[in-house]
Amino acid sequence: MKTLYLVRHAKSSWEHDVEDHKRPLKKRGQRDAKLVSEQVRKEIFPPQKIISSDAVRALSTAEYFKKALKIDEKHFKTDHQLYDFGGQNVIRTIKSLDDDLNYAMLVGHNHALTSVVNMLGDRYIENVPTCGFVIMQFDEEKWSKITTGKTIKTIFPRVLKK
Repeated sequence: MKTLYLVRHAKSSWEHDVEDHKRPLKKRGQRDAKLVSEQVRKEIFPPQKIISSDAVRALSTAEYFKKALKIDEKHFKTDHQLYDFGGQNVIRTIKSLDDDLNYAMLVGHNHALTSVVNMLGDRYIENVPTCGFVIMQFDEEKWSKITTGKTIKTIFPRVLKK
């Protein structure tokens, strides 16, 4: 059984005159990343590895999850391939995960994450919101063999704020 945690980066700021890859989180994004990561800590078995897009907003979001879940630096990495908006590179990254990993977390971008959730999951999600967290499970022993799995749970900031 393989368990995949997908996280869309938290709300980013458009106030800074920087290229897209370097956009930071807004204050709201920082609050949401802290809120969601702390809730996630209470509900999941920690990932054995976190892989994040190297974009500033994704990496900053991933750092909140790394801290909340107490993930050691050696189990945390960035991958430029996750700076993907269509989903094919995300799928490639998932299918190339080390089979020794049973729990993995990827932090990336939309529309890629919403597409991947809907391609691989059994429940349609119209949009994974900023800092949205989705758990998917696959009845496979090898990441390269996964096709359709089960969408187990979502944790979205707006639900936690109610």
